[in-house]
Amino acid sequence: MSAESHCALELLDIRCTFRSKDDAGQRYTAVADTTLRIREGEFVSVVGPTGCGKSTLLNVGAGLLAPSSGTVKVFGEPLVGINARAGYMFQTEALMPWRSARDNVMVGLQYRGVSDAEAAAQAEQWLARVGLSGFGDRYPHQLSGGMRKRVALAQTLVLEPDILLMDEPFSALDVQTRQLMENEVLDLWASKKRAVLFITHDLDEAIAMSDRVVVLSAGPATHPIGEFTIDLARPRDVAEVRTHPRFVELHTQIWNVLRDEVLKGYAQQRLKVA
Repeated sequence: MSAESHCALELLDIRCTFRSKDDAGQRYTAVADTTLRIREGEFVSVVGPTGCGKSTLLNVGAGLLAPSSGTVKVFGEPLVGINARAGYMFQTEALMPWRSARDNVMVGLQYRGVSDAEAAAQAEQWLARVGLSGFGDRYPHQLSGGMRKRVALAQTLVLEPDILLMDEPFSALDVQTRQLMENEVLDLWASKKRAVLFITHDLDEAIAMSDRVVVLSAGPATHPIGEFTIDLARPRDVAEVRTHPRFVELHTQIWNVLRDEVLKGYAQQRLKVA
């Protein structure tokens, strides 16, 4: 059996081209000729300069954006429409401010036709699993940033997705809360071994959490320019693993590939501002 047959998500020769809003005749290629495979149970992080197209690829994998060309496969089948086997955790949590933590976690189950009683029971179980037992009646404005992220994580995982798509979910958190959430995700991932596609600007975070790190070039027409296997032992504590000599070695190797692309990205951003 080929390696591809064990893939949860495949982005094959993906190209995404957009028409500029400023000039109807101008087209912009955000992603070009990109192939990315995530095997079942694998945790893959994608890093690259700001604005290079990382989130675009995540949206393609979620079925929220149809590529201009190329194919998306989910467990070997071509993706048509929304990826129903994926859960998407956004950079900004998509919590409804008028609903309690429990009700926010319940909502996806209710849309699927699960009874209110069963949905509430499952929501409470997941709130407990993310360390929020007893907080089900709190509203988002009554929770800290880290607690809201935990609710968002429970909201995503309660649907038992086979693939987890995460778009810089912890970037707005302080360092201590961020590390707690990273370890929480790793513990929950280890218990079910879902396929994870994780987008981050933080190279330390990518190495600490992943089985593989993919480096994207600066845009336009971003594409993978490096791929690194993270051969650090699991389970990992994201704070402790950073002191491991192999972590330092991997960081140096990946940064050597990423550094020039980051500088290109900054230069392009400055031109846009100017």
